[in-house]
Amino acid sequence: MDDFGQLSIRVLSTSLLAYVAYVAWQWHRLSHIPGPFWASLSKFWMVKQSLNKRQPLAFKEMTDKYGTLVRVGPNDLVTDDPEVLRRMMAVRSDYTRGHFYNAMKFEPGKDNLFSMRDEVAHMTLRNKMAAGYSGKENESMEGTIDAQIAGLVDLIQAKYLSTPEHVIPMDIGHKTQYFTLDVISALAFGRPFGYLTKDEDVFDYIKITETYIPIMLTLSNVPWLADLLHSRFLRGLLPKESDKLGFGAFIGVAKAVVQDRFANASKPQPDMLGSFIRNGLTADEACGESLLQVIAGSDTSATTIRAVMLYLIKNPSMYSKIQAEIDQGILTGAISSPIKDSEARNMPYLQAAIKEGLRILPPAPNGMFKQVPPQGDVISGTFIPGGTQIGSCALGIHHSKKIFGPDADSFRPERWLEADAARVAEMTNTVDLVFHYGKYQCLGKNVAWMEFNKVFVELLRVFDFALVQPDKEVKISNGGLWVVEDFWVKVTRRGL
Repeated sequence: MDDFGQLSIRVLSTSLLAYVAYVAWQWHRLSHIPGPFWASLSKFWMVKQSLNKRQPLAFKEMTDKYGTLVRVGPNDLVTDDPEVLRRMMAVRSDYTRGHFYNAMKFEPGKDNLFSMRDEVAHMTLRNKMAAGYSGKENESMEGTIDAQIAGLVDLIQAKYLSTPEHVIPMDIGHKTQYFTLDVISALAFGRPFGYLTKDEDVFDYIKITETYIPIMLTLSNVPWLADLLHSRFLRGLLPKESDKLGFGAFIGVAKAVVQDRFANASKPQPDMLGSFIRNGLTADEACGESLLQVIAGSDTSATTIRAVMLYLIKNPSMYSKIQAEIDQGILTGAISSPIKDSEARNMPYLQAAIKEGLRILPPAPNGMFKQVPPQGDVISGTFIPGGTQIGSCALGIHHSKKIFGPDADSFRPERWLEADAARVAEMTNTVDLVFHYGKYQCLGKNVAWMEFNKVFVELLRVFDFALVQPDKEVKISNGGLWVVEDFWVKVTRRGL
């Protein structure tokens, strides 16, 4: 063998030994945390669960089996302890966003508020945006949501009302997302994209989202792949503003609207984008955050609306209770037309049903991994080395029998009305974690709650809903976001 061949063998052998030593070291540093063995050696276990669209369920299976802190990757843990999550996300916490967020960029190489891992930059941008989300600088927020609910009601009345002689099936899964997309685009850009008026998937957004989001969440398990995709060599594969469909088309629309606003800065508008501009966002930042609003705010809100409607329709006694509460509110004058957000907050059964919807299908059940500070941390008496990634087991948290009772896997609004004040407070604080907490709390929380507080009342005061095929299960899967398929309903006009 010549000298070159011998050198190649030595290099290969050295590289192999170095790799084995690295894997052994990485396994050892978290070997005191239980979990599936193969997950401790490679990311394959996490990627497999993600590709099979069951990662949130798999995380829950692991916490049920191994305990409240489980190893799911070479450097990755998940927890179903709400208190640990609050510690990690507290305003003064030393924890930072983990490598998971590298995959959360929607434009090539550009961070948004959700993907940003620089803590100082994140807080600076967040502070500039807070007023727009709170409604303080967007007084038309409630009216905007009312207008889109009216659009949804009009669409149903015009095209999808059934009679005893003629059933017109409606895919309520799609229609609710049309509604949330029009709400968030109207809030973000001052005008809706027109999903409800056109009654179609504008830009093929839903179709492409159901393909792209699972890919993005799979890449979040292998951050170096996400970094490679956003590199200058491969970023051409990502959505771009010249695309006619999907995220790329949304980027193009966002940039056009933002450019127009900056060109006409002397005519400020009282919406979110106007607030962002007034508070100092650059054109690139305003575009990125408006795009984030649409992507993050539509699918998640639609998930909760679908969940509440599905479980109410499947449980006639619950359906009757919420409809009776609505009817009583109308009779006594406690409910306006359209209902006010403040009025809806005083409807106990409605609030209980919304919380159950948020809990039973947590809208964003991904790991959302945070990074342990360099000095490490002690969790439940166990030392966790610095740099470890700790994620949320959302289903484990929100289906906790300890917190929500032995029937925690079931949708049952009554649990909120039967519990004492201390238990209700604990359950409420836990459900609030679907919007995250502290320095990472979702700025869109108020918007989402306003949608929920209004849409169920307005739909159920006017219509009756029933499954077209009650014996056929609605398909629910999770590829990062919940995908609800075959949710076909029959809608009839109530005889009020």
